[in-house]
Amino acid sequence: MATFVLEIGSEELPSRFLPVEEAELAARFRAALDEAAVAYGELRVMSTPRRAAVIIENVDPVQQEREEEVSGPPVRAAYDASGKPTKALEGFARTHGLTVADVYRIQTDKGEYVAVRKRTGGAAVRDLLAQICPAVITSLPFAKRMRWGAHTLAYARPLRWIVALLDEEVIPFSVGPVASGRETCGHRIHGPGPFSIARASDYLSVVAGQCAITVDPAARREIIVKGGNELAQAAGGKVLWRDGLLEEVQGLVEHPVPLLGDFDPAYLEVPAEVLLTSMESHQKSFGIEGPDGKLMPHFLTVLNLTPQDMSVVKHGWERVLRARLEDARFFWHQDLREKLDTWLEKLEHVIFIARLGSMADKTRRLEALCRWLAETAAAGRVDAADAARAGRLSKADLVSGMVGEFDTLQGIMGGIYAERKGENAVVAQALREQYLPAGPDSPLPSSLAGALLSLADKADTLAGCFGLGMIPTGAADPNGLRRCALGIIRIMLEFGLRLDVRELFARAQELYGERQWKLGRDEALDKLLEFFTARLRNYWQSHGEDTLLVDAALGAGLADVPSCAARLAALRDFSRTAGYAAAVQTFKRVSNILRKQAGDCPGLTWEASLLREAPEKALAATLEELLPRLDALLEKGEHAAVLAALEEVRPAVDAFFDGVMVMAEEADLRKNRLAMLNALGSRFARLADFAALQI
Repeated sequence: MATFVLEIGSEELPSRFLPVEEAELAARFRAALDEAAVAYGELRVMSTPRRAAVIIENVDPVQQEREEEVSGPPVRAAYDASGKPTKALEGFARTHGLTVADVYRIQTDKGEYVAVRKRTGGAAVRDLLAQICPAVITSLPFAKRMRWGAHTLAYARPLRWIVALLDEEVIPFSVGPVASGRETCGHRIHGPGPFSIARASDYLSVVAGQCAITVDPAARREIIVKGGNELAQAAGGKVLWRDGLLEEVQGLVEHPVPLLGDFDPAYLEVPAEVLLTSMESHQKSFGIEGPDGKLMPHFLTVLNLTPQDMSVVKHGWERVLRARLEDARFFWHQDLREKLDTWLEKLEHVIFIARLGSMADKTRRLEALCRWLAETAAAGRVDAADAARAGRLSKADLVSGMVGEFDTLQGIMGGIYAERKGENAVVAQALREQYLPAGPDSPLPSSLAGALLSLADKADTLAGCFGLGMIPTGAADPNGLRRCALGIIRIMLEFGLRLDVRELFARAQELYGERQWKLGRDEALDKLLEFFTARLRNYWQSHGEDTLLVDAALGAGLADVPSCAARLAALRDFSRTAGYAAAVQTFKRVSNILRKQAGDCPGLTWEASLLREAPEKALAATLEELLPRLDALLEKGEHAAVLAALEEVRPAVDAFFDGVMVMAEEADLRKNRLAMLNALGSRFARLADFAALQI
């Protein structure tokens, strides 16, 4: 068994490219080797900004041999009337490198055919790898590609070298202007090279030694974390690690060296959020927290070399960060001198979305919508005046100097400034949380006021965009409307906001007042409800819910999201019971009969005098006792108890179908029998659309 190594050397790739490159290399090599019937052991992929390495252990040097049966033409076309082989048969055998004598007959569903047994495989794996490697390299997907010089090859960055070794043998191929070989390059300062690799098994030792490179991302991360923690502990604090930034930083270096820097404690007067944003966004550095939970005047950064004089490099990093922090302190003091009313006036000149007015218009709508939400969906749980105030101030920080410099702090700075300028804690917290959740996995607001403001903001955006016909199509969603809908869903479920979704969007739509819409109000509202329902369906599917059960729950209506979720949970539990299939079959029949009679509504009451057959009398007696109980259970939202009643009434319904002609010729009898079914079906239709279930 052999070891194979492929190293793709290039100019520095952006850190965000590396995880995708590693995943694609692993997947594409596995697929190619499996398709080529090459046996191999462990496959590892590692990368740095300047190289991606594929290491495959225990590679069989010879392709596995396989025998397969290949069918040819039908017997009637393979032999003439006298039984002699035809040209079709001779051509079939010749195509597979065999003779007519190797052909035999097989019986298939389509009749009798000729076939041969063909052996494939046995090729040298080095020859296969010479084809696989360039195919994989040129097919790697990158967010952006580039061409360089006069070369036609497009890659993420210019290629500089390729190492391809099967044990000590070079696998020969070319990708654009670069031919494969055994020479690699190392760290630009500590081991530029080139260095020759004698055998594939020597690759890691050469890269780690002569090249002075840590090629394994996990090892680089460990070096950064271990060294950073030791430096922070020596200073009496701990590093504020952020996984996303840590992943980015380890992807920026090949030779990680943690460095602890300092800054003037005077900058600690600026909010910690601002200091951390400045460190993390601009300097790719981490903050240091003291035992009291407050920031310390230190930062941790990661170098890509071991300097001769660490103090000189440290001073350089401190000087650059000092300029950033000085800007932050300047904006902090400048913004504190401004009044909130001044910012609200400036919002009159900031456009929200073309044809939807200014940001000031939006805040006035949010003020009204937040008040309405507090009074309806959260009555007694949050002060309506606080909710309205949060809505009015929600976008004020957009015109602050700090948010102009650090746009990721919008909302956060609004809450900080509001508190510093005399607003109460409820309003300030709501402003901080107004953009949450920012995605499917991001945190939700922790306060109800923040949840209401976030919900109102998203509903306002959805109502306005749908009114203008700006509806997401395909992958295009420039205004993040899918994210808005998902945010509303998550907030409603988390906070149990039993709010009619259509009423919410209608209220948001009304607050825009009279304006020139592309879609009529009702049409826009219908399309928005359809869009929201689709996002809710997608949300539950992504959480592992059965699609048929989701469709059944949604088919009963979307009065409010928490109630729909409760009905779905009851259906899920009911679907696991023994009587589920039989109950669904029965009530699908009820639903289908009533659906066909939609144009001739039978009503919900029946006449006892028109009950003739014993089964319909028995059903009527069952319904007279059951329906009031169902109404009470539905009113209380006891969905599981309602579904349990299906088993109770099903025998009477089945007997009714077996013993009575529902669609009687006499109109009065037909309507009376349909009325009983409608009285029962209308109750269960509030719980689920049984027609959507397939058994």
